[in-house]
Amino acid sequence: MELRTVAAEPAAPEWQEALGALPEWDLSDLYPGRDSESLKRDLTALATDAEAFRNRYEGRLAALSGAELGAAVESYERLQEKIGRITSYASLVHAEDLSDPEIGRFYQTMQERTNAVSTELLFFTLEINRLGDAELDAKLADPALAHYRPWLRDTRAFRPHQLSDEVEKLLHEKHVAGRAAWVRLFDETIADLRFPFRGKELTEPEALDLLSDTDPEIRREAAHTIGEVLGNNTRIFALITNTLAKDKEIEDRWRRFPRPISSRNLANFVEDEVVDALIAAVRDGYPRLSHRYYRLKARWFGVEELPFWDRNAPLPEEEDHTISWSDARETVLSAYRAFSPEMAVVGGRFFAGRWIDAPVKSGKASGAFAHPTVPSAHPYLLLNYQGKTRDVMILAHELGHGVHQLLANRQGYLMADTPLTLAETASVFGEMLTFRALLARESDPRRRKIMLAGKVEDMLNTVVRQIAFATFEERVHDERREAELTPDRLGEIWLAVQRESLGPALRLDGLYRHYWSYIPHFIHTPFYVYAYAFGDCLVNSLYAVYQDAHQGFSERYLEMLRAGGTMRHRELLAPFGLDAADPSFWSKGLSIISGFIDELERLG
Repeated sequence: MELRTVAAEPAAPEWQEALGALPEWDLSDLYPGRDSESLKRDLTALATDAEAFRNRYEGRLAALSGAELGAAVESYERLQEKIGRITSYASLVHAEDLSDPEIGRFYQTMQERTNAVSTELLFFTLEINRLGDAELDAKLADPALAHYRPWLRDTRAFRPHQLSDEVEKLLHEKHVAGRAAWVRLFDETIADLRFPFRGKELTEPEALDLLSDTDPEIRREAAHTIGEVLGNNTRIFALITNTLAKDKEIEDRWRRFPRPISSRNLANFVEDEVVDALIAAVRDGYPRLSHRYYRLKARWFGVEELPFWDRNAPLPEEEDHTISWSDARETVLSAYRAFSPEMAVVGGRFFAGRWIDAPVKSGKASGAFAHPTVPSAHPYLLLNYQGKTRDVMILAHELGHGVHQLLANRQGYLMADTPLTLAETASVFGEMLTFRALLARESDPRRRKIMLAGKVEDMLNTVVRQIAFATFEERVHDERREAELTPDRLGEIWLAVQRESLGPALRLDGLYRHYWSYIPHFIHTPFYVYAYAFGDCLVNSLYAVYQDAHQGFSERYLEMLRAGGTMRHRELLAPFGLDAADPSFWSKGLSIISGFIDELERLG
């Protein structure tokens, strides 16, 4: 199943000119280059220091005082941060060009070198988890160790699922030749795909972008070429999916997780019942949310059913407008500034410091992400900016992540990271601020309708579509426990959950059955997807609190972001009077989407 790599056609000069100069990141804040002396020194020192750490502490944690164990955790944190700096640099270099075999070799080498070091350090958390509760509580009386209480709490949450030291070491050491290798295969396969379109060979981001073009024939042709290319490669995507699902089933069984989603919930530090309530609330809401909206959109297009390539189509009256990078930057930062001047200052650092990589490039990772790297450096944002309104919202989203990561850095490497459910809160809130700012200054009913429709579609993509993705994953992982799934069976499950979620006004057939195969979250982080819905509903509730009481809200919000991973969702939301465990919580969040659709119906 060898894939042919074809150089992507450059964007048209007039299109590039309309976007203006797009920033490219400067990774030298991590390392000057792949062959730099500083990287070589860090790799050598890291291996030596990790061995010394193991020799000093392995088998001795129970005998340490609280102050001594606190000093050991501090040393462990420094080692982990150095690992994080190296792996962050390697992954960002790889994301720049997934098609370059030399970069791929560098990325894999760094993965293997740091994996060997982290294997040396694995004993530390395993041994911490063998300490008795009373024994650890006595040590926590010392401030040096008490500082790390949140990290110890989260580390020990996995105690019921911890295996023997030998098995844990084996799983950890084999990761680079197992799951990580299959993920790399997926990423590089997607990056190598080219989509023929009107004499050009498009990358995946370029082809997907055409599904929101104003020309219906372009959307149709793009949808067909995407489906055909994905379909031609569906065997390799099915093999990757089946292999990773089986790998997860084996490890889940050994660790005694009751359901495929349970390990993700634990990693997110959110209870199974809270996630179940979210999924149930969204699925119950399909008829009044997505089904109702797409019926309305079909009516606007003068049809009974919309073909699947018109799901994200601009409205018939929408103008084809390219938003320059400078306008996008000012739009987002001004919305942030209106909420909190401090938030805009923090966000502005990403533009001033060359921390963003925005152009669409051959071989570059698709989609968008914010990478936190390490507290001693700063986050980086990857975008594929093409000048659409959705691209501006993606910038607002990823910048929200970046601001959150930068503010949380004060917690240190072990406690800055935030569970996925809460990580998506800052990003979605950034989107909401940007949208509300734009909507507030729009008085023309036609433009307001276009903006509301765009926001509703974004929210349906964030909530309904992501819960449908989670449902797809549940069904795939459940069936994989019995037998391997064929590409046809994966397509059948995909169509079933999409029809259930999107409703009868969308015609989902033919080549759409292959569209499951390009979703990276299924491969990178199983069951990640519900975090988007969690964040969107949470932000809707947060924004309602903000509208009711502006005074002091932004300060409390930024303090929530600064907390990083030190607090769980109940503690973080308590100052706002919110509780995600409340059965009515999710319905309140979904009512915001429903209210927008109500307004669209009134606008006609």
